[in-house]
Amino acid sequence: MEKTTLGKVAYLRSSIAIRERCGQLYDYAIRGKSAYFACDLTRLGMVADYVIEVINEEYPDLQIPFHSRWQHFTVGKIPRLNWLDQKLAGLTAIEKVIAKYDLAIISVLLDAGAGQTWGYTEPETQLMFTRSEGLAVASYQMFCQGIFSSDSNNSLKVDARKLQNLTKEELAMGFQITPDNPLVGLDGRLKLLQKLGQVLYSLPDIFGKENPRPGNLVNYLLKRVENNKLAATTVFNAVLQGLSDIWAGRIELDGVNLGDVWFHGAVSDDGLVPFHKLSQWLTYSLLEPLQELGLEITNLDALTGLAEYRNGGLFLDLGLISAKNPDVLSDSHPVASEIIVEWRALTVILLDLIAIEVRKKLNMNASELPLVKILQGGTWTAGRKIAAKLRKGGIPPLSIESDGTVF
Repeated sequence: MEKTTLGKVAYLRSSIAIRERCGQLYDYAIRGKSAYFACDLTRLGMVADYVIEVINEEYPDLQIPFHSRWQHFTVGKIPRLNWLDQKLAGLTAIEKVIAKYDLAIISVLLDAGAGQTWGYTEPETQLMFTRSEGLAVASYQMFCQGIFSSDSNNSLKVDARKLQNLTKEELAMGFQITPDNPLVGLDGRLKLLQKLGQVLYSLPDIFGKENPRPGNLVNYLLKRVENNKLAATTVFNAVLQGLSDIWAGRIELDGVNLGDVWFHGAVSDDGLVPFHKLSQWLTYSLLEPLQELGLEITNLDALTGLAEYRNGGLFLDLGLISAKNPDVLSDSHPVASEIIVEWRALTVILLDLIAIEVRKKLNMNASELPLVKILQGGTWTAGRKIAAKLRKGGIPPLSIESDGTVF
């Protein structure tokens, strides 16, 4: 592979590229050239006010956690994380974090949209959860039951051998799927986990030898700690380096799978627009376990907001983004369509602008209120709240054809 290709791949895997390429589509829309969307920046303050209203409801003391999978594990105010710590008692501090990485990685990869009709009833509590929280609780329970482990002496792990041999029946049973309780994208989720098993074997320097596990990424990251500090971008780079090959059917550059990267004709150079939504969501979810080891996470705001339907839906529902043609909102669109690519790009840039407004209104700086906390407090929660007010079932304002691996 030529050095120029290596440079292009590295660029498209960077948060710098996400902002630059999304910025092109934002400028395109602001100049009125988009065929699909318009932006009304006079609504920035109003949207920021709504986000702050939601933050004050959810976190009146402004002690906001990171926007991560760990928040979903506590849905229903059930102390699942305390239960997990009890189950992991006896392990060393690093072994505990490795196990938590196993759980977080598998849970985030299973987090794509569940659809409107699926739900999960938790055995211990008999509480029923839907959407992202339902997927979180289901994956937590499957992890605790040892569904992802081939080691009868250590069920609280995820390993390559079991992932490669995971069956559709096992995953369907774990998600409580029935004809009356269908889950969107089950086949896509299964293939993703099976592919993960293959990739783990292919990268022993990152995931370990013999029967590798995703949680061994911890050891890889610890070698990159300096003065007890680790940059969030270092974690993000490791996630992309280790996991990009799991995504099936994506754009490739000289045989390199680019992951969550899509084409839009209005983007200069090669027309490629990277988002890496799940990879950044995963990165955010891998930071808290590192903090448990006493590490300081730096460079948080180098990562971007997440280009997904709750954040993007918030902007559509509050008129910061508007569709030029009503058919855009009534039709369903594949992830690769320029409509969805453009919507996601606008979402990334507008999240940065909203963050500036929210900090200004709360008299806080980026260090006190990084983007990852504004997402949690925050735009994602506000997007869900306004969707629930406006549409039955809280469905997003724009319909996406999901394969179970992006949204």
